[in-house]
Formats: sequence, structure tokens, C-alpha cells
Amino acid sequence: MLQKTVLNEAHRELGARMVDFGGWDMPVQYTSLVEEHESVRNDAGMFDVSHMTVVDLNGERTREFLRHLVANNVDKLKVKGKALYTAMLNPQGGVIDDLIVYYMDDSFFRLVVNASTREKDLAWIEQQARDFSVTVSERPEFGMIAVQGPNARDKVIGLLQESDRAAVTKLGKFAATRAALQDGTELFVARTGYTGEDGFEVLVPQGQAVALWQSLLQAGVRPCGLGARDTLRLEAGMNLYGSDMDETVNPYEAGMAWTVSLDEGRNFVGREVLETLNAGGVKRQMIGLVLDEKGVLRHGQKVQTAVGEGEILSGTFSPTLKKGIALARVPAGEPGDVSVDIRGKLIPVRVVRIPFVRDGKAQPGILAE
Repeated sequence: MLQKTVLNEAHRELGARMVDFGGWDMPVQYTSLVEEHESVRNDAGMFDVSHMTVVDLNGERTREFLRHLVANNVDKLKVKGKALYTAMLNPQGGVIDDLIVYYMDDSFFRLVVNASTREKDLAWIEQQARDFSVTVSERPEFGMIAVQGPNARDKVIGLLQESDRAAVTKLGKFAATRAALQDGTELFVARTGYTGEDGFEVLVPQGQAVALWQSLLQAGVRPCGLGARDTLRLEAGMNLYGSDMDETVNPYEAGMAWTVSLDEGRNFVGREVLETLNAGGVKRQMIGLVLDEKGVLRHGQKVQTAVGEGEILSGTFSPTLKKGIALARVPAGEPGDVSVDIRGKLIPVRVVRIPFVRDGKAQPGILAE
């Protein structure tokens, strides 16, 4: 039986088309994927992300534990509420999951991990935490709504108590704070997201999640489904776990080198493998592709380069660029002329820098013929 978020009935009342997403009954779209995508790029859209897993870590050695658990260095988190994007690795350097860490206080950190990896993530975290006397607590009592777009922050702030608005307005990117709605409902508001646009991800008690969803609707925030979420994150060059990375892929091969901190004196899981790869180089790399001809790039299509064959990981038709775009994993080295096998025909594509879109606009060179 599919799991349902607290907002399931609200989606159905809005006429959403529902699909099985990793065992969850989730909205893929409400009206038009393109319209929902453009609402986020130009105004404000919201996504039910209550299927994501929130995990609280408590104990005097929590920071020490996280220095061991993740590849990025949580010592970068010095101000309460600040967040860090990172990955948990297995001993072979493969990505168990990517996640966000929030620093609440010296003995309390909050994680948000992927829904599809919930069980293995919790098992791994609990196993690793035993040596550090850290308490691992899943928080299923929260719903989570992501409100994204150039007007998203103003829409959310307008629903808050007057006394909280200034603090939330000043909240920096990749930071979180507590706030309350006008009816007193307490929220955890994080200036993070998965669309490439500004906005908030809001944790709300499940009992008040539907009311918040309805208030956002009344404020003019458009409900958006998984379809738009995928096109938005791909335009922004953001990885999807299971498509662009997994336990057989190390962060360097997944374009996540920036999330690895090989700082001295920190022996995190998978470090030895990453040090070897960092010194000797990896065999594969992730690249961005643009298809200038008509057509769509899809997961699994073969990619031919000057240094060998690879494949498309995530591909779609970009509503912003009006072109096919993709992330592909190919052999390391200068790729040269690149083509993609589309229905048995090799079609030329351009290699471009990721992301494809930033702040709602095409990156330089993306639209060049």
C-alpha cells in the first residue's frame, strides 16, 4: 500500500494527477507541467515534500559524530541555524545519500534526507552513532512544504506573526530559524530549496499542514507537482539520488567535489578512497549536455565522446531554454565532439557548464548555436 502525506486529500481536491513515487502517493502535476515550472521561475510555487525524512541528532558528541559521518566538514557551521549540503559515503566512497545538515546548537543538529533512502539512511546513521553516544530521532510528526520562486519569500513572510517577520526577512541563504504563523503555529523555516530559485522549505506540525497549504493557496502560491520539481532541479544542475548518483558512484564522479572537505585531522567514512581518487584522478566525470535539434534527452540513452561511451543520467526538455538538456556520466578526459544515440541515430549535442539556468535565466553559452 502506498504511503500518503498529510496533504494527500488536498492534492486530490485540486485535481492533481497522482503517481507512485518511491512508495508514496504523490502529485506529478495539477494542470500543466510547463505552467507550474514557469510559476516557480517567475512568481511562486509550492511543493509537498512531506515525504522527506527529518532526523534530529542529540548528544554532547554530535558535532564530532557528524565530522565522521559526512564528507563535508560541519565545523563550517559556526552560527546557529546555518546549513550545509553534504553526502554520507560508504567505506568504498560511494554515495549512500545526499542531505542537508542544520546546526541548531552544540548538542543538536537536524538532518533532512531523501524519502527513497529513508530505511537505509536511518540504519546507517544509527549504526555509526553508537560509538558517539548520539541519540537519533526521526521526526514523522512534521509536514514539509517547499515554497519557491522570486516572490516565494514574501508570500511566506506575509503569513507570519509580525514579531517574526524581520528575522525571517533577514535570514541568509542556507540558514534556518524558528517562526510562527499568525495563529501561533510554530514553524521551522529554512532558506533552502531544490529548484534553483530563492524561497523557503517549511517544517510544520502535521496537524497544521493543511491549513498552511490553504493559506499559501489564498496568498497566490501555485501548487506544483513532481514533474515541475524535476525540470526545475535539472535546469539548476542539481543531482537526483538514484539517477545521478548512488552507492556505486563517488562524489567526484557525481560532480560533487565541492561537497568534499579533505581537511586535516578528520577521518570521515570513505575518506581514504577519496584521497586516492583525488591524487590519481577518477575514471568517469559528469557533464552537461544541450540538444539544439528537436528532441528530448532521456535517462539511459548512450553518449558517444572522443574518449569513450557514457550514458545520460537525467534528461528532459527544458521549459526555460526550450531545448533538450541532460546530465551525463562519461569517461574522464576531454570529451571532444559528443553525440547521443536517439532511437538508433547519433545526434550531436553540445557540452556546457552546469547549471543550465541560474536566477531564472540561461547561463552564458547555453543558448549559443
